[in-house]
Amino acid sequence: MSTIALPKTSSYDRTMQLFGGMWFMLLALGVAIKIGSSAHDPWPSLLSSVCLAVFYVLLALLVITRPPAKAQANGRLPRIAAFVGTYMPWTIAFFGETDKALPNLASTVCVLIGMIMMLVTIRHLGRSFSLVPQARNVVQTGPYRWIKHPLYLAEEIAVLGVVLRSPTPLTAVLLVLHIGVQVCRIYYEEDLLRRNCPEYSGYEASRWRVIPYVW
Repeated sequence: MSTIALPKTSSYDRTMQLFGGMWFMLLALGVAIKIGSSAHDPWPSLLSSVCLAVFYVLLALLVITRPPAKAQANGRLPRIAAFVGTYMPWTIAFFGETDKALPNLASTVCVLIGMIMMLVTIRHLGRSFSLVPQARNVVQTGPYRWIKHPLYLAEEIAVLGVVLRSPTPLTAVLLVLHIGVQVCRIYYEEDLLRRNCPEYSGYEASRWRVIPYVW
């Protein structure tokens, strides 16, 4: 996979920052409106919604304030993988919900754990956050001390929670497809970082990718 160097002032990058930030702020607004209209829902559901709204606001701020990238992946496939990996799993919510207590409880637990892990990870990732594979800095603090891609792990836990809320063969297939897309994103990002961040080789040699002692 090739990479392209980015100019220090890129109107395209600024435009994408603006639209990306607006998109996540709109998502946060939608969640906030839902919270306001569902004030009598059980507290686990409300807590999950609040955490999600905070997460979207944080994403918006990170997208808008992130520094210029050193380089980014060239070609359409990394961009397609980033788009599908970011937005596809949240379409599962349109497949309805189960009325069984156990799947709903398990769903709430997974979503909360995933969202909290995301917030902790993004706190350490800071302005190195991006959707399309881009090279900025090699973060080695927080969960990055143990695994290279804690954000993907957190996201999959949250997505599993969404699937448990709508347990059907179709949503199970979407989960498997999403995991496959995320694996592709991991390989794209690692290749990009190896090419543009000399310190990454030493970092990756002593860390697992996603799950310690597994992969």
